Amino acid sequence: MPSRRTGWSRAPSRLAELTARVGASCLDLTESNPTRAGLEAPDLVALLGDGRGARYAPEPLGHPMAREAVAGYYAARGVTIDPSRVVITASTSEAYAWLFKLLADPGDTVLVPSPSYPLLPYLADLESVRLERYPLLREERWRIDLAAVERALVATRARAVTVVHPGNPTGAFTRRDEAEALAALARRHDAALVVDEVFADYPAGPTLPADRLPTFAGTTGGLTFIMSGLSKVALLPQLKLGWIVVGGEDEALVAEALARLEIVADSYLSVGTPVQLALPDLLAAVPRMQARARRRLAQNLEALDAALFAAGPESPLRRVPFDGGFYALVEVPRTRSDDEWLERTLEAGVLVHPGYAYDMPGPGVVVMSLLTDEASFAEGLARAVPLWARG
Repeated sequence: MPSRRTGWSRAPSRLAELTARVGASCLDLTESNPTRAGLEAPDLVALLGDGRGARYAPEPLGHPMAREAVAGYYAARGVTIDPSRVVITASTSEAYAWLFKLLADPGDTVLVPSPSYPLLPYLADLESVRLERYPLLREERWRIDLAAVERALVATRARAVTVVHPGNPTGAFTRRDEAEALAALARRHDAALVVDEVFADYPAGPTLPADRLPTFAGTTGGLTFIMSGLSKVALLPQLKLGWIVVGGEDEALVAEALARLEIVADSYLSVGTPVQLALPDLLAAVPRMQARARRRLAQNLEALDAALFAAGPESPLRRVPFDGGFYALVEVPRTRSDDEWLERTLEAGVLVHPGYAYDMPGPGVVVMSLLTDEASFAEGLARAVPLWARG
């Protein structure tokens, strides 16, 4: 018989049922897949055509060229990273799985933020790890509830604290004082920090506020693992390459973590050679590739704010402030349940996500992707905003 860890319910969710009923005619304002969003892509055939890729000579922690390219990516952001502390993975999801294996025994606890991306419970189940959620304080622009983190660390003896930076879907970059306090808490309670930074290249404005931390990479403190990858950095999820940067002041502890990760990586050898050889050129092209995405994110955000303003001063609609990322949250009247709003919005031919899909505290929030193509996004707003404003 299959294991209990894979015994998830496969019954369709209400969201899936309603979406299936509407079908392909719906304007999808949740589209965050760059390969379906009409964004320019580089000539991958040329970039992946290095003849050396025909030879299989696996390096468990990653090809030296790839590890150096990741270090160069951070150097361009003003952060010095030792390439020997870089581990190449097939994706951020795989990085999570490897880190859960490294840090936790079956039944151990890892702390994760709430609200957050709904993939994490599945990854934890597959590694037989328990998740304990700590709240992000919505009324304080998603500030981390540090007191709740400490209580959870004491109560569960958690092996790691996960930070999504910026949050998904909240878009909140961690404040500098939060990051310092969180690192101190983790170190005091013998827990590692696991930081997911896949959206860190997409602040909502030209610069981050001074009190926000651009990246955990290069910060000092206890054992820290920073994850990112091509899926969002280069808008190329189909190439299946991510990375982990291992940080920490204790050189012996970092070395032990890297040695153990090398055995984990050697057991899978999941990253293809051609994409690793192409990584220097792919990362060199990132500024051009991100420029189109940034323009779209900014244009759609402007369109959303204009549509909410046009709804009038008596409108109950409000965009939740955020620092960056791909997603926007809109507060809608609590006169209807999230599923009722979902159904009414779908009847208007527009798909958004209900807040509960991301463990949002309380009803009355819809989630949409600012990466949606501009024409579809504008038309979707024209249909949905007046509907929401009427309550």
